[in-house]
Amino acid sequence: MSLRILAVCAGNICRSPTAAAAIAAAAAAAGLDVEVDSAGTGAWNLGEPPHPGAVAAARAAGLEPEGKARRVHSRDFERYDVIVAMDRSNLADLHAIAPSLEAKAKVRLFATYDQGAELEEIADPYGGPEEGYTRMVETILPAAGGLVDSLLATVRQDPVTGE
Repeated sequence: MSLRILAVCAGNICRSPTAAAAIAAAAAAAGLDVEVDSAGTGAWNLGEPPHPGAVAAARAAGLEPEGKARRVHSRDFERYDVIVAMDRSNLADLHAIAPSLEAKAKVRLFATYDQGAELEEIADPYGGPEEGYTRMVETILPAAGGLVDSLLATVRQDPVTGE
């Protein structure tokens, strides 16, 4: 059975599609079967492809962000096993639409999966200089690796002994 992961940012054209690509790549490298998608908390960019600045920075790191911007929906809490928010604002928005406490428990700040990170958020590069997109990718990659490591530890845990 494939684990389902949803990456969420504000507009779904920069951070979340890049994070989805990074999570998928890290999972494939680790041999973990995942289905990854992305969504936004806002409706500004519905139907748009990933931002060219995000795509260029991601491609430089060997990633290929895909999809068209969509808005997160309460049904996503039923479909996905793990939902990662790029910043605290996204986290608050997700908690506001979560249909239950169980649904809220699926949501976590994405950057917290990077054990060495000093920040708990992935900064939004939208509208800024090219360096912001590069920095975004640099913060997304270790968080994606940490998320996959966390999932591997859970998947490989013996159900009887818990080890």
